[in-house]
Order: sequence, then structure tokens, then C-alpha cells
Amino acid sequence: MAEAEAVEAVGAARPSAWSGGPVAVPVRNRAVEGVRGYGLIVAMWVRSTMTYRTSFLLSTFGNAAITLLDFVAIWIMFSHVEALGGFTLPEIALLYGSSSASLGLADLLLGNTDRIGVRIRDGSLDTMLVRPVPVLAQVAADRFALRRVGRIGQGLAVLGWAVSELDVGWTAGRVLLLPVMVVAGAAIFGAVMVAGAAFQFVAGDAAEVQNSFTYGGNTMLQYPPTVFAKDLLRGVTFIVPLAFVNWLPALYVLGRPYPLELPGWVAFVSPLVAVLVFVPASLAWRAGLRSYRSTGS
Repeated sequence: MAEAEAVEAVGAARPSAWSGGPVAVPVRNRAVEGVRGYGLIVAMWVRSTMTYRTSFLLSTFGNAAITLLDFVAIWIMFSHVEALGGFTLPEIALLYGSSSASLGLADLLLGNTDRIGVRIRDGSLDTMLVRPVPVLAQVAADRFALRRVGRIGQGLAVLGWAVSELDVGWTAGRVLLLPVMVVAGAAIFGAVMVAGAAFQFVAGDAAEVQNSFTYGGNTMLQYPPTVFAKDLLRGVTFIVPLAFVNWLPALYVLGRPYPLELPGWVAFVSPLVAVLVFVPASLAWRAGLRSYRSTGS
């Protein structure tokens, strides 16, 4: 019932037979319409979630605690060694916190795009095609899980601890790079999620493939690049540019050279890389949506 009210509020034209005159339909930019529709659907799910606040608080705490166990494992590892790949615990905490916060932000805003395969298979995507809201906005906001803020909070907490423990000279550039790194990293993860959702129009249900690049990539980025082979580093730098999520900016903050000997200015191009990745991802999404054929169910 609440979802129907939200969709109605998006601005669908009302029948005018009862009023006897033409009804002016507001013309809005499609991007603005998408953001507005996304906000309405998210507000509906947030209102639904906050109906059971205790359950929300417990699930948010559980979400943060489960993801924190990954860092606890790293901390236990450092009780036996002093460095991993030449990196100390605070340096790895910088990688872990920034990557976890970026993925958490992308997961909160676009994480449900991995459900597109299920909707294609059972035909429920058809219901989204007849609504006056862009399908991507509906898919991303569908079943919006506010509890995922737990991962963001946990990542930012570890990142804050790392910053307090690091022995580096904090210049204006390094300080500014930290929030840019988290936001641009979230945009890159989001672009990968959209590209993965577009791939599911061809593969049917391939959420695991999409998650291998997002959650798997996040696990990889939590460790220093010096422990991986150079062929893998080239792949995540020039093919699927996950290295721009946190490796390149973090290495600049730490004053360490990148293993592939790239120039220092590449640490600042993460926002540009996010845009460059989002363009083909959005085109792939539109191509996939055009090729969609209903199951008829």
C-alpha cells in the first residue's frame, strides 16, 4: 500500500474525465525524475524500517560487528608479525577503513542492483517498466536496507583510528584526499555494480559474478598491493580500475611508491576514473534494458 502511494506521488498523470478539462502533465528532466523517484522509494522503505526501531538498531549493530570481524582477523595476525608486505597495522587500517567505507556507501545506495537477475527470471521486472520512474532508480531503491549504514560506520571508525595512529606529515593535499578517496571509491564500486546488473540481462542470474568484483574487490583492497602479483595489479588498474578506490590515493597519503611506478598525480584522478567507468556502465545498462524480453509470467 505504501509503495503504491509513493509511485503515485512521483507525478503520474491523473485521468481528467471527471474534471472535464485537459490536465497539464509536468515535464521534468529524466535524471531529476530518477533522483526524485529514488528518494520517494527510499523514504518509503526507511519509514517502514523505522516502524521497528529496536530491530533496526540490532541489525545495524550486527551488520557493523560482522564486518568488523575482518579487521579483528588482521589485528590478530599482527600479534604475530610486525609488518605485512612492508605495511604496518595502522597503514593497513587506512586501506581497510577507506575500502570498507566506500563499499558500504555504494552498497547502501546501489547494492540491490544485484537482485535484477531474480526479477528478470521471475518476470517481476515488468511491473517496474510501467511506472513513471527510471528502472535503475527503482531497482537500486528496491528493499532499501538502512541497516547497511553499519558497514559505513565501522569503516569510518577504523579509518579514523588509522589516521590518529599514522606517522605521516599531514599536508592539505593529504587531508583533502581522504574524503575524496571514500566518495570516489564508492562511485567506482557503484559503477561496477551497475555494470554487473547490466551483465545479468545477458547472463540471466549472475549476482555472484557481480559480487566477486565488488565484495571480492573490497577484500583485496584491504591488503597492501605489495603482496599481490604485478599482473593482478595491472588488471585492477587498467581493466577494472579498483586500484583507484583506495590503493593509489592511500599510497600517496602514506608517501609510498606504487608497485607499477605510476606518476604521483594519478592518486588524485579517482573522481575522473569514477566518471569514466560510470559512462560505459550506464550505456551497458540501457542496452541491457532495451534487450529485455519479458517471461510473460
